[in-house]
Amino acid sequence: MKTERLQVLIDAAQRDRLEQTASARGVSVASLVRTAIDVVYPPLATERMRAAAAILAADEMDTPSVGEIARELDDLRGRRA
Repeated sequence: MKTERLQVLIDAAQRDRLEQTASARGVSVASLVRTAIDVVYPPLATERMRAAAAILAADEMDTPSVGEIARELDDLRGRRA
């Protein structure tokens, strides 16, 4: 059940696009807007799952050892002579 109301001002062309698209899909303008919000601003869990999937799908690459990373960080921090 929807409990929150939101009022947004849009121009006539935007309203026309919403009404035409909603009509073509057989849904209300309100339903179309709610779907658009969910697609553009997904819940945090969905966003995290997409990010994790992208990381897991990435090609393998050579990475430095822990010691090499530590030395590089020390160099960047100016701790090494």
